Amino acid sequence: MEAQMHIFVTGGSGFVGQHLVRRLVRAGHEVRALARTDSAADLVARVGAEPVFGDLADLVNGTPPQWTSALRGIDAVVHGAAYMAFWGRDDMFRRANLDPTVAFHQAAASAAVPRFVLISAASVSSGTQRAPVVDERTAEGRPNVAYSRVKLETERILLSAATPTMTTVALRPPFIWGAGMSTLDDFVAAVETGRFSWIDNGKHTVDFVHVDNLAEAAYLALTAGRAGRTYYVTDGTPMPARDFFTPLLATRGVDVSGARSVPFAVAAPLGALLETGARLLRRPEPPMLTNWITTFMGRDRSYDITAARTELGYRPAVNLTDGLAEMADSLSR
Repeated sequence: MEAQMHIFVTGGSGFVGQHLVRRLVRAGHEVRALARTDSAADLVARVGAEPVFGDLADLVNGTPPQWTSALRGIDAVVHGAAYMAFWGRDDMFRRANLDPTVAFHQAAASAAVPRFVLISAASVSSGTQRAPVVDERTAEGRPNVAYSRVKLETERILLSAATPTMTTVALRPPFIWGAGMSTLDDFVAAVETGRFSWIDNGKHTVDFVHVDNLAEAAYLALTAGRAGRTYYVTDGTPMPARDFFTPLLATRGVDVSGARSVPFAVAAPLGALLETGARLLRRPEPPMLTNWITTFMGRDRSYDITAARTELGYRPAVNLTDGLAEMADSLSR
């Protein structure tokens, strides 16, 4: 058995975080997980972590909060907490995500934590970067949604920070799926309200990662990966959007096999127009079509995971068939 490590996790009560904590505990490591509420503390305790009551927002007020003492003696941090939405303003995501993350990174370095693993997002390269296949050497361009722009800004600040005693690496997962995922709810709601459409009949390539595969990559990054590096992490099986989302939505009893289709040449300008109008009107909810949807569903995009394979030792273990079966089983109980 490998040597026991002491790991500090943020976002441990979330979809990815719970799977990650289970993976770390299964490997024999001791895990502390930040929890803002009693319900979050109950969730992380249930999957085997020691709850640490606190809020990342407390870090931006100047005086280090009491909970940062829990970072002492920690071997590695996995920072997965983030407000995630493909709609909103840059300044909101900076306040919610960037500022607390930069402060947390500094707090971890001050506490002499040797390693910091950031869960970022593959969408940092979606926008003006339109190459069908990208890897870590591909220029990101300018992301076309605020969440992704701020994620990229966060990456650059953390990976270039002068922390000589702490190694920082970032993982870039695309669409994260698996039993318990909440991001499928928006797709289901769109189908049920008649707002779902394929773009170009769902022919464009999409990429994705099962939550357990991402958890495995984060586990590997505790001891592997070079300082200041980013790593795309996927299932390694990109496919047309129709081939992925049809069986995925079927696990929720939703049939999209006969859904209508809109040409990308129509969807892209319409999405940009609707998003601009909603933003100018300061509407709290996204329009029915956004830049993220047209980019994700309307352009071929996959991620080369050679770097993760060679430098992290990453091998995706959960395939689409097994993951879908698990989702269907979890919903039938």
